[in-house]
Amino acid sequence: MQLAELKIRALKKASEPPPAERPKPAPEPPASEGNAYREPKSGMEFVRIEGGSFQMGSPSGEEGRYEDEKQHRVSVGDFWLAKHEVTNGQYRKFKPGHDSGEGDNLPVVDVDWSDATAYAGWLSQQTGKTYRLPAEAEWEYACRAGGQDLYCGGNDLDALAWHSGNSGVKTHPVGGKQANGWGLSDMSGNVWEWTCSAYDKDYGGSEKQCSGKNDASGYRALRGGSWYDKPGYVRSAERSFWAPDFRGNLIGFRLLQD
Repeated sequence: MQLAELKIRALKKASEPPPAERPKPAPEPPASEGNAYREPKSGMEFVRIEGGSFQMGSPSGEEGRYEDEKQHRVSVGDFWLAKHEVTNGQYRKFKPGHDSGEGDNLPVVDVDWSDATAYAGWLSQQTGKTYRLPAEAEWEYACRAGGQDLYCGGNDLDALAWHSGNSGVKTHPVGGKQANGWGLSDMSGNVWEWTCSAYDKDYGGSEKQCSGKNDASGYRALRGGSWYDKPGYVRSAERSFWAPDFRGNLIGFRLLQD
């Protein structure tokens, strides 16, 4: 160690207060406060998702696989994702007259892509934060929660999802099934979820970005499957697509905060 460096370290040490005078460090907040929060305007709960890389798509031998599920490595940044799909009660704070069934805690349905992005824009304006739909890659990254399971959170379908075999042909209140490893519920089943991405069967890069709000051309990617669908359609890698102006009782959405 050089003499100059020793002198600098000695000066720093001499300038420090004695141990008795040092202020005690502030206690660290509970993990629940640092990794999750409730947005007060809507009441939605958000979970912090730490970014990383993952294998998107499905292996060639996966049962129920389609050709548009090409496996490829994708990286995503950090973001916050809603624990649940947007509910009737939360959406009606934006559009009080919207009718998608009884029950404030049921997922909102009969919303097209523009409705979903408009809701995100409204909440952004109300709160000063940036809310949007997740890109398709962000959605699947959050669904998989660091694993490569068949469904979002594991392989026990009935524990994780409302699907054609257990739903009674209807939607169910959000959060009624087991969450995945990152605390996200209903990523498989209940209702299909709009993403902000244009659908590309070849995974040419659109899965990592959002389409413009005013871009009405092309299909939008949806993920997760619904209460109406057979098990193969609620898989982690399953993809669907509709025109952005399509509405149906199988389709809802959840929000991401940048």
